[in-house]
Amino acid sequence: MISNYKYNPKAYFAMTFIVSYIFYFAGAWMSFQEGNNGLYMLLMLPGMMAPFIISAVMTATSKNDDLKKDYINRLVNPRLIQLKMLPAFFLIMPLSVLASMALSLPFGESVYQFQFAKGFSFSAGFVPVLLLLILAATFEELGWRQYGFDSLQSRYNLFTASIIFGILWSLWHFPLIFVNNTYQYEIIHKSIWLGMNFFVSIIPMGVIVSWICIKNRKSVMAAILFHFMINMSQEMWAISQTTKCIETVVLTIVAAVIVILDKEMFFQRQGDSTSSVLRI
Repeated sequence: MISNYKYNPKAYFAMTFIVSYIFYFAGAWMSFQEGNNGLYMLLMLPGMMAPFIISAVMTATSKNDDLKKDYINRLVNPRLIQLKMLPAFFLIMPLSVLASMALSLPFGESVYQFQFAKGFSFSAGFVPVLLLLILAATFEELGWRQYGFDSLQSRYNLFTASIIFGILWSLWHFPLIFVNNTYQYEIIHKSIWLGMNFFVSIIPMGVIVSWICIKNRKSVMAAILFHFMINMSQEMWAISQTTKCIETVVLTIVAAVIVILDKEMFFQRQGDSTSSVLRI
């Protein structure tokens, strides 16, 4: 975050939620209209892009050159990514999923979960699901990991900011339970408890993504890459919903271990962290 700039987290998150919710609920209505041919995604995509657009606008109109330079640097500078963090990028989520599947076996879940999934668990109108997973990781992190999370960290330590962000990130997905054919719509209609598990699971994920980002000098590319790994790990194997509930517990333990091992960083006083600016 930039020390000579006063962030406005209330304005950022209020505008992000309002804009996203308007498009999401409009898309939800259209998704149930006959003959929409998947065109409801034309409303869903702007809702997904809202965190990025509002972050970019608030940065561009900030009249703070340091904030603008930091915004661009964190987006395009590959040197921010730490090579020692690459194992965390590629192993945390797949290993968490594999551990969850193994732990599910004594509860009667099938060993066939270890097979690769034959297809995606949801549809996305005319947008290919793989492309949607890439777009979601990209546009969410372009917004969340720039102005959004920095605005929280300007007021709270990393642990508190990560928990608040995780809750807000979870609530931001709420309208998706009303959109026909989305993953959230499918699971909430199977069981409200499975739907609740989805929203709860986002909170420890938020802590882990925050840690990944900070450890890579706030690189947005790092956050996007890890977010995409989260999305793909959820779709790669034929995971049962019971296993996904176990996965939430596993991710909570992983997040707790990360916080304990890096407690100095998570609990340092607000304002002690430095800017990520590093010239290419």
